[in-house]
Amino acid sequence: MTKSIKDQLLELSAKKETALIRVQTLGAFKVWRGDTKIGSKEWGRDTTLQLFQFLVTARHRRGLHKEQIIDRVWEDLDGKAGEQNFKVSLHGVNKVLEPDRPSRTEARFVLRQGRTYQLSLEEIWIDVDAIEQYVALGNQALIEQPKLAEEAYREAIELHHGVYLPSRLYEDWTSGERERIQVLILGAIITLGELLVLENPMESIRLAQQALLIDAAWEDAYRIQMEAYSQKGNRPQAIKAYQQCEKVLEKEFGIEPLPETQALVRKIKGM
Repeated sequence: MTKSIKDQLLELSAKKETALIRVQTLGAFKVWRGDTKIGSKEWGRDTTLQLFQFLVTARHRRGLHKEQIIDRVWEDLDGKAGEQNFKVSLHGVNKVLEPDRPSRTEARFVLRQGRTYQLSLEEIWIDVDAIEQYVALGNQALIEQPKLAEEAYREAIELHHGVYLPSRLYEDWTSGERERIQVLILGAIITLGELLVLENPMESIRLAQQALLIDAAWEDAYRIQMEAYSQKGNRPQAIKAYQQCEKVLEKEFGIEPLPETQALVRKIKGM
């Protein structure tokens, strides 16, 4: 039997409370083991933290080969040094996640199969995974159950505390995930803003401003502001939003706003 969207939302919330390991990647990197926040000293070497963050980033790639991991995370190290780094760092990760695990027993959270490794996600809650699942549920509910869609998008937005792994901004292996999550959260913010523009235009304006703090050139956010201000009867502010959009797009990319944005400002001016 297919679970309802409401049931799936409840399950998502419950997983955060019951997961044995919880990971926050956005705004700051934090990990909880049960109810205990893991302190920075527990990680010891930065390479231990680096390896765990890479495994989190590559969590949906099946069976990462040890050599692949070493090449991505420590590309400057030669074979022997890379192997040693991996061995020590992996031991550190397992020790942090399972400090009481008996020796010579299989790790519970970092699964090994031959020379491949990956995280076991069944008992690990990760903020970016939760965001993706909330957005997917919101998209699924959007047409027939807009109130549930609104709830799902709000849950996703609430988990967004900033950029992905801010301490690894210059690591190549983080850039793809960082961009993917940014687009995902901007989509949630904009869709929620569109849902609310008639019944709560001021909330739509707030959401649009939140989107522009993430990406000042996100044109959809300017259109939402224009529509919301127009809904409030504030034509001057709606036109100002267009002018700001025009200015930012010219400065950043040397382009004009899209035809639909230009059409909207003409409509507002003609009201």
